[in-house]
Amino acid sequence: MNLNRRDFLAASTAATLLGTSALNSATLAASPVTAQAPKKLVLIAGTPSHPPGMHEHNAGVQLFHQCLKDIPGLEVSFVLNGYPKDDSILDSADGILCYSDGGKGHPLIQGERIPRISQLLEKGVGLFCLHFGVEVPKGKEGDTFRDWIGGCYEHEYSCNPIWKAKFEQLPDHPITRGVQPFSIVDEWYFNMRFRPDLKGVTPILTAKPTDETRDGPYVYPKGPYKHIQEAKGRPEHLMWATDRTDGGRGVGFTGGHFHKNWGDDNFRKLVLNALLWITKVDVPADGVSSTLSGEDLQKNLDPKK
Repeated sequence: MNLNRRDFLAASTAATLLGTSALNSATLAASPVTAQAPKKLVLIAGTPSHPPGMHEHNAGVQLFHQCLKDIPGLEVSFVLNGYPKDDSILDSADGILCYSDGGKGHPLIQGERIPRISQLLEKGVGLFCLHFGVEVPKGKEGDTFRDWIGGCYEHEYSCNPIWKAKFEQLPDHPITRGVQPFSIVDEWYFNMRFRPDLKGVTPILTAKPTDETRDGPYVYPKGPYKHIQEAKGRPEHLMWATDRTDGGRGVGFTGGHFHKNWGDDNFRKLVLNALLWITKVDVPADGVSSTLSGEDLQKNLDPKK
């Protein structure tokens, strides 16, 4: 501790009059207490796409911000309409969400962004990719995303039907705190391309597609694919988490197609919990508590025809 001359004399006088315990109290009172800096979470929203009420990236991240902005120890910011024009905002990030379209146009793989994001993640920054944001081209990009978040969507290996997934059992994990078994209709991607033997990957949401779901049609391409049909009866992992060897964390979530689904308490809580988890903020015992109204769900929607 650093005491100036006045503080030291005051403490010494107090000790003389009151004894050693008074000295301890005086020196502690004179010591500055450094508050721990908040963890920083950056939410990246992709550009508008799809018809109204679908892939509402900009409105979605602003809902997440609304739900998380008062969490102690967390500082949340968001970037709209694609990768930040000045990505220095990522330099101080502890966690990053990418809720966007994917494939060849994925915002995290354009230009020289893979090395840039890799450098951040090597420092322990967490990454959460949501819905179409889990899809990247097969090859180098797919291998990179498996390193980053444990798995990804691979074109014509994975599939993307709209179906009602039933989540009857949930694992014991910080992301599932306060979440009850539920079911919901979404464009749930499945047959993801994970790391071999799911190394380092923890399934969070698992459901069994019906035979009719496997038989198609899928959203694009319509399919069906023989390898998807041949796996009838097999459960599929639709959300997963990984602790990376660099100390960071990764999450993939294949739902998030329909904006209205953020009004479902369990669906929303899983994503909010995961955002805390990747940022290394303690998830409350009952998960993140939040309430959204019908009016909230109509805010900030992209002007689409």
